[in-house]
Amino acid sequence: MTSEQLTLDCKKHGKSTATLVCRHLIENKKHPLGFIENNSDPDDLQAWCYACEYFFRQQEDMTDEFKVFSDVGVVCQKCYDIIKSKHSISALFKSNS
Repeated sequence: MTSEQLTLDCKKHGKSTATLVCRHLIENKKHPLGFIENNSDPDDLQAWCYACEYFFRQQEDMTDEFKVFSDVGVVCQKCYDIIKSKHSISALFKSNS
């Protein structure tokens, strides 16, 4: 993203800051997949799952293959926060209890 925050109109949450997450995190509602924030800029929220992190490390770069694998989607910041809570490490432990 740019230094100027992009916004979107989420069907669920209204106008909000746009964020990026891998398709796995967006579509998987059953099991936590891990949540890795891959940008240190707090105004540019981006994340992917553990499988994407593994694939990225294997590729050693943001290759075309990685982009296809991660299939990043845009979600609002509220959706990002919800996805983060469902897929974070603490969610992994809760699902195993």
